[in-house]
Amino acid sequence: MNVLPVGDDALLVEVSSGEEAEAWHAELSRLRAEGRLAAREIVPAARTVLLDGLTDPVGLASELAAAEVPEAPPRAGHVVEIPVRYDGPDLAEVAAHWGIRADEVARVHAGTEFRVAFCGFAPGFGYLTGLPARYDMPRRDTPRTAVPAGSVALAGPYTGVYPRSSPGGWQLIGSTDAVLWDHRRVPAALLSPGTRVRFVPRGRQGAP
Repeated sequence: MNVLPVGDDALLVEVSSGEEAEAWHAELSRLRAEGRLAAREIVPAARTVLLDGLTDPVGLASELAAAEVPEAPPRAGHVVEIPVRYDGPDLAEVAAHWGIRADEVARVHAGTEFRVAFCGFAPGFGYLTGLPARYDMPRRDTPRTAVPAGSVALAGPYTGVYPRSSPGGWQLIGSTDAVLWDHRRVPAALLSPGTRVRFVPRGRQGAP
């Protein structure tokens, strides 16, 4: 693990895997909630955690450098359910890569409980982990110039839902009417780091 200074009052914790980043984010968030860590923001990414607004970044850097990797956080808290129609244009390609029939993709995907590892790309876009490594999915060779809002997609180890129409190279397996980002809502984002998520089949491939 590397702990790097960022400006005058921030640190960037670099780790070797997404699992470690999730574990550190959960542990640091717990310490802040208990009043044992003064940080304005704790922002996870694929293999980093940024701590901003620190009162003693030098002292904290020393503590973190000597610390062991925390245990993975337990799965607790409310589960956000996202209704999805498994009607994506890339279902056949995903099924072929997984070695199953196209109508089995929904069963595998909806049978998984996901966790939001981190957010980015666009407001409300969460990078969800949970599928076993054998289901990792390469991006499309040619990205689409416009992916519809509400598209449920796969890339690498992640599942994501496009909160608005945008270009994208992820594999599209379904669609949802769930609103991922609404600035009038509190909180505006439906998903945040650490949130548990399940996809509930709707329409032709699932329950009505």
